[in-house]
Amino acid sequence: MEPIEITGVRYTPDESTKKYVAKKIGALSRFLPRHARKTFSAEVVLREVNRANGNKYECDAKIVVPNRVLTAKDSTMNMMAAVDIVEAKLAEQLRKYKETNQPVKGW
Repeated sequence: MEPIEITGVRYTPDESTKKYVAKKIGALSRFLPRHARKTFSAEVVLREVNRANGNKYECDAKIVVPNRVLTAKDSTMNMMAAVDIVEAKLAEQLRKYKETNQPVKGW
């Protein structure tokens, strides 16, 4: 499994949440070029933010790949939904990273 660091700020993630985050963020390595998979690392910070209209959960993720650091952040009323949205944002950034960092074949 890839090295994924999961921490909580004013929120203690339980085992099921940690497992869910590791599954979602760890699966993003499939979007990386093969050379970048060796040095793939991720840091996920889960927060509980008290706003005027109720409790909100915030997910902030950072993925370190060669020559770049990709970040995504989102907050919703549900922690799992925040993780899903962050995963989608990072997947798009990783697709763009792969397009720009892969050599063109056939030239």
